Amino acid sequence: MLPDLERLIRLQQLDNAAIAAQRTVDAIPIQIAQLDDRRTASQTAVDTAQARVDTAKRERQSVEKNLAEVNSRLSRFKEQLMAVKTNKEYSAMQHEIATAEEEVQQLEDEILKSMLEADALASEVSAAKTTATTEGKQIDRERTALDEKRHQLEGTLATTSDAREKLTEGLGGNVRQMFETIAKQRHGLAVVEARDGLCTVCNVRLRPQIFNQVLLNAELVRCDSCMRILYHDPDGHYQIATEETSAP
Repeated sequence: MLPDLERLIRLQQLDNAAIAAQRTVDAIPIQIAQLDDRRTASQTAVDTAQARVDTAKRERQSVEKNLAEVNSRLSRFKEQLMAVKTNKEYSAMQHEIATAEEEVQQLEDEILKSMLEADALASEVSAAKTTATTEGKQIDRERTALDEKRHQLEGTLATTSDAREKLTEGLGGNVRQMFETIAKQRHGLAVVEARDGLCTVCNVRLRPQIFNQVLLNAELVRCDSCMRILYHDPDGHYQIATEETSAP
């Protein structure tokens, strides 16, 4: 194989690896933000459940206060009952007592219902806290993994950059310029395989003479359609991606 062509293939592999690594690094802050959203959602669930408990408690305290007031009024009515002198006053007081006793019963029923609901709400708070704790630990693990991945990829980018610099030193200026120009025009993909008479990226059939030249790997041959540099890889040694490595 022509040495410059082999260098260009390797250069393309390095660029593909660097672009893929950079994409992953660039996506990590978004993933971290999503983890933060998950943590916030878990805590919000706890806060919401606790707020329901607090609201129910205040409502029950209000009912208990009303119950105390009604019981106090009922006690007064019973005391006053002993002091009435006429049947009419007695009947009126009995009516007041009956009304108060009915109100007491209703309030006590409300309190009992509230106590039962409080148990259920407390269970919801406990479950939400357990879920938040479990989720928090999982988020911490995922965050650590992302930080480790970013560190590793940043090391890969540095290594790839050094390898690229050394590799380009062996290329002639015209060859390097051609590669950089095509890569810029073709979204990072300047070198591609030709297979079965086709360019594997644009899928345009090559002229027989051009494809025969590519089969030899003895010179730099470009696709007539997409203008990328072509190579032949019958044994699958080079494995260059056949899709553009950055967004149009």
